Amino acid sequence: MPATINKFGVIGAGAWGTALAKHLAEKGLEVRLWAYEHDVVNAINTSHENPVFLKGVPLPSNLTATSSLVETVHGCDGVLLAVPSHLTRSVLHQLAPYISEPLPFVCATKGIEETTAKLMTQVMEDELSPAMRRFLMVLSGPSFASEFSIGKPTALCLAGSDEQLVRQFQGALMTPVFRVYADTDVIGVQLGGALKNVMALAAGVIDGLNLGLNARAALITRGLAEIIRLGAAMGADPRTFYGLSGVGDLVLTCTGTLSRNHSVGVRLGQGEKLETILAGMQAVAEGVRTARAALTLARRHQVDMPIIQEIHSVLYDDKSCRKAVTDLMERDAKSEKGWT
Repeated sequence: MPATINKFGVIGAGAWGTALAKHLAEKGLEVRLWAYEHDVVNAINTSHENPVFLKGVPLPSNLTATSSLVETVHGCDGVLLAVPSHLTRSVLHQLAPYISEPLPFVCATKGIEETTAKLMTQVMEDELSPAMRRFLMVLSGPSFASEFSIGKPTALCLAGSDEQLVRQFQGALMTPVFRVYADTDVIGVQLGGALKNVMALAAGVIDGLNLGLNARAALITRGLAEIIRLGAAMGADPRTFYGLSGVGDLVLTCTGTLSRNHSVGVRLGQGEKLETILAGMQAVAEGVRTARAALTLARRHQVDMPIIQEIHSVLYDDKSCRKAVTDLMERDAKSEKGWT
């Protein structure tokens, strides 16, 4: 555990990774930001802006970008990981040989690995040394990068198995506009952050079909029920899902106009094909990939998740959005008590 936290390496220069790097640099920390795209590296170092993923937001001069993973983590007191979930394993695999001793990792990626249905910390455990396990943390909660990057108040949850380490990094991250809550429920915090993206796709479909606010509120509520059921089956604390990484992120992503996943859902509801939508997007809508992994987890743990099932059918089985909604509404009558 580092005595003090003065230097951060941030891996992933998308909007969220760049916004987090900016925040850390503005606290006076030395920050190196890894970007895959060479034009992004050059722009950050010469113009102090990320015109590809966070256009128009000036970046501090003590934030430097690099295309070298080794350079990013060298001499750091902590690493913040913010690459898309489908790239996490390959990036960690490249990085692992250069980490000679345990190094605190904060994962800010909200997703589940599509091919294995593993959470991001499980992917990290696969690729990094066993000695790293107690140094792994996750950061999640309601957070649009565009708002956070310009200093609008944001509150998130930081979870890890080592409470003392979590408290130390909690303090390192917090500012008057960024409040961080500590937790130990690593599974629950990750599930909430990942599954809300799939529910946001479904909420977007509701809005794209113009089915109204009643329907969207019902979708969010029953979506939360599904998330809680799966979380409980996987060993998470159900109370976690009533917090920032659960209800907080779910409501934001299902209703916020800045949500990429919600926007994809709206376009699906309006009749556009998924491949057409994705072809025109530069940023990643994590919910599209997570839908597959979520259905795998539901089946693996024998948990009923009808919304996940229907949005998966819309995405990958060419099921019509209206038929999916009808099938959800016409399911057998159930009791709400106990989240059945």
